Amino acid sequence: MSDIAVFCIGAFLYLVAYRVIIRGFYVVNQNERAVKTVFGRAQRLSGTLDSDESVSQLLREDERERYNFPQLRVILPGGPYFKLPWEKIHKVSIATNTSNMAYDPEAPEANKNNTVLDAVTKDQLNIELSGQIRYRVSERNIYAYLFGVKSPIAHVMGYFVSVLRELLANFDSHSQDSGLIDPENALLQVDDNVSINDLRKNLRDINDYMDRECRVAEARSGVILEASLITLIDPPQEVESAFAAINTAHNQVSSDISLAQAGADQTIVQSKRAVEIETLRADSENIGLELLARELESLKTNGGAAAIEAYVRNAELALLDQTQSIYKAQGQ
Repeated sequence: MSDIAVFCIGAFLYLVAYRVIIRGFYVVNQNERAVKTVFGRAQRLSGTLDSDESVSQLLREDERERYNFPQLRVILPGGPYFKLPWEKIHKVSIATNTSNMAYDPEAPEANKNNTVLDAVTKDQLNIELSGQIRYRVSERNIYAYLFGVKSPIAHVMGYFVSVLRELLANFDSHSQDSGLIDPENALLQVDDNVSINDLRKNLRDINDYMDRECRVAEARSGVILEASLITLIDPPQEVESAFAAINTAHNQVSSDISLAQAGADQTIVQSKRAVEIETLRADSENIGLELLARELESLKTNGGAAAIEAYVRNAELALLDQTQSIYKAQGQ
């Protein structure tokens, strides 16, 4: 056997040993989950996404068939595990990630280099939003993340931005009538007509609304949006001073209204107290007259008319003692 043949056989055996033995072992870290594919087909369990009601119930009826992904056999952390050359291991991290809400993985230059998100309000005002979102890969729908969507993070971010822009475009002081918000969790009503002020006052409710609307991302793309936190809503720089003046005037009007309301409440309380005092005084006088009437009736019953005349004479004498001057009517 020639040296070339021996070299070829040795190289082949080394390649087989490297691919089968050395590269055949792998481990899965604590923050990872893995899925094995055999000739490109992932190892599956018997059920599908419909079997997990906690995920599939978030989908509309027309979406259930489209996003009915199979359930995969997930390899848990540990190892070393062994795989054959025609098998492939797909690992995903299930750690929670934090990203700017303006992040676009397919266009790094978009949204001012992925720093600020632009939107338009109902009164045609361009505003800038800043904030963060937290997300992680769903273990219950890992098929959608690996094989269902080409770029799941880009898909989820696009869905989040579209829902947010639709909410802002229809939001005003009567957002409960817009159809975007669940009446049971409706945003607070505000009386002014400046939509950006409405947004700032209801920022917490907007974040809660986005969290509810984006729960469906787990069933669609295998990504769980744990929380959204919009921290800043600013108008364009050219109208910032105008909005500052509007807010100052609005605060002054609110202060004047509060002071007037407090004065009116105080006056009402004082009036109620005065009415109560006069009512009690009148009641006390009535009680005295009633007692006097009962005493006179008892006196008449026991002493007769003479006793009443004597009482009247004594009462007149008491009144005369209190009188400083007497005017006698003429011509009587």
